[in-house]
Amino acid sequence: MLRNADFRRYWFSSVLNGFGGQVSALALPLCAVLLLHATPAQMGTLVAAQAVPFALFALPAGVILDRNSKFPILLLSEAIQAISLASIPAAYWMGALSIHWMYANAFVLGVCSVVGGGAEQIFLTYLTGRDGLIDAQSKLTATDSASRLLAPGIAGILIQWLTAPFAVLLNATGFVVSVFNLRRISVRDPRPAPSDKHPLRDIHDGLKFIWGQPLLRALAWATGFWHWLFYGYSALLILFATRELGMTPGMLGTAQMVGGIGVFVSSQLLKPLNRRFGPGRTILIGVASTALGFVLMPTIPAELFGSRTASAVAYAALVFFFDCGVMLFFMPYLALRQKVTPDEFLGRMTSTMRFLTVATAPVGAMVAGAVAEHYSIRTGMACVAAGGVVLTIALLMSKPIRAVRP
Repeated sequence: MLRNADFRRYWFSSVLNGFGGQVSALALPLCAVLLLHATPAQMGTLVAAQAVPFALFALPAGVILDRNSKFPILLLSEAIQAISLASIPAAYWMGALSIHWMYANAFVLGVCSVVGGGAEQIFLTYLTGRDGLIDAQSKLTATDSASRLLAPGIAGILIQWLTAPFAVLLNATGFVVSVFNLRRISVRDPRPAPSDKHPLRDIHDGLKFIWGQPLLRALAWATGFWHWLFYGYSALLILFATRELGMTPGMLGTAQMVGGIGVFVSSQLLKPLNRRFGPGRTILIGVASTALGFVLMPTIPAELFGSRTASAVAYAALVFFFDCGVMLFFMPYLALRQKVTPDEFLGRMTSTMRFLTVATAPVGAMVAGAVAEHYSIRTGMACVAAGGVVLTIALLMSKPIRAVRP
């Protein structure tokens, strides 16, 4: 695969966007928390705004992807993300940045994730072939771990020295470079044959296909519930770190870097775990690791052993386990669903699964924000933790997932 020049170009863009995405993952919520003094409810709404497009557009996006070439859609999506991200520092420097501006940008980025993200997943299947997916994703995960290791620390320094909007501009620039790099790829996915079916019929067929596959059906409900919890967790995590633990952007960035080590460890574990236990049980290991993060994070005191630094170290350790678990969950999940789906259903399957798994995520974010607003941030995170325990137990009892062997 490394001898394939097109894969190397795709890989470079993945590294570039992954690095920029990790910078923005810290910079965007800090824009809201530090510059706009967002409340827990507003943070819940901000996270929800990025997930709402999955509910609105995921099903029609599947029809669009199955009826069109994916590569041009991928390029257009990255160009729109570059413009959207660049508007945040521009608005800040003009004195026009507001929480509603952040909501609008989160929504645009969510739309790009729905359509462009689906196109990216399907295009990778054409680029590597189904049998090469695990190998490709293992390599992508390894470099993603490097981004997770370096980007948050750099983002923390940039935010502390030059403010959060400047760090967002770095991600926007990366998308511009990525578009020019991807244009050099020679592989093009074939344009599907024209369809005479009504789009609603295609949507119905996509839902019916997933419902008829016990494995896809089980993955859909499990991942949907996990996203519900994850978006609630994400809505409160930066608030928890800055207001409960008193972490500065620099400390937060350094602690988040440990997540990169977790991603790297997961990239090394992914193939041996798949060979030994199969993708189904690897998914269970990943979900259990994320549940550990959900449960233990809100128990960190403001001053562990009388030290804020010790609290930051505990935070970093839990980020490690959580990020390792996320990759062990999602890499086999993505490969499994691609492997059992025929070419003519890839677009609808990808978008329908994203609809089924992320459509309810805004509810999780807003509920967690509301609980934190009325009670406390720790109470909101404790509710997420309870859901993580329930999900782990339910998955242990799920036959279709446990039954997937090496």
